[in-house]
Amino acid sequence: MAVHPGSTALISTERPLLSPTDPAPARNPIPEVDFGLDDFDADEEVCHDFYRQVSVTQDMLMPLAEHHTADGVHSHYVLFDGSATWGIPGTPQLMAVHLQRDREKRTFTFERVRLPLPAMAQSWLIHRGCPPEAIGLNPELGPPAADETTRALERRLAGDGDHYAMGYSYTRDDPDDMVTVVALRALDGRAPSPFRVLVEEVDTDAWTHTLREGGFDTKAEALHWCYSRLDGEAALLPPVRPAAAATRRAGLPKAPAAHPPGRSR
Repeated sequence: MAVHPGSTALISTERPLLSPTDPAPARNPIPEVDFGLDDFDADEEVCHDFYRQVSVTQDMLMPLAEHHTADGVHSHYVLFDGSATWGIPGTPQLMAVHLQRDREKRTFTFERVRLPLPAMAQSWLIHRGCPPEAIGLNPELGPPAADETTRALERRLAGDGDHYAMGYSYTRDDPDDMVTVVALRALDGRAPSPFRVLVEEVDTDAWTHTLREGGFDTKAEALHWCYSRLDGEAALLPPVRPAAAATRRAGLPKAPAAHPPGRSR
């Protein structure tokens, strides 16, 4: 059962079996999501959309993080959708949901989006009113960050994720190569390296994950790197170009980006 985008809980074949006299190890129950809508209603279209987009797979949704305002009006969720692994290959396995309740009318509305990385889901919720410190991930439900570089990049993405538009993502939950690649475009055309690639890799032996970022001048270059990584042939990610370098080159004309070739599975 996967518990993190691009990661799957593994059954070990190296651990010796317990003898009949050994006590069974304590196991924490897998948390279930509760949307708190038992006494709420909405118009028919909203109810239909919420069922179709969110609750149809509720038994496969695991809350990695959630926050509820004290007045019960707003709820924010970062959810892992276990059903995604059986769907279209590469589909993002995370869902961010913002519920808003009218407690007097007993009605609700919602927003929901699929995203490939936890920090992106956190950013989406933060920019819909969720306090940043209130939407931290449950540390028991996924491989932790392997280093400070990963932690720092995740914090930055959670804070300024609205500065970028996602153009492409692919999540692979193969135990031999757990990886998620994401191509982003900066909304500010003056940003250094206007196209970014994020790559999250899970070390299944150490059960940790790393996140790295690279900078590209064109969409075609960013997508080509993503496709190459998925094919196991990618070079090292190029660094993000410093802002000063971007300013010096701002006046130089650019050739139009070539349309990237399609990638067959």
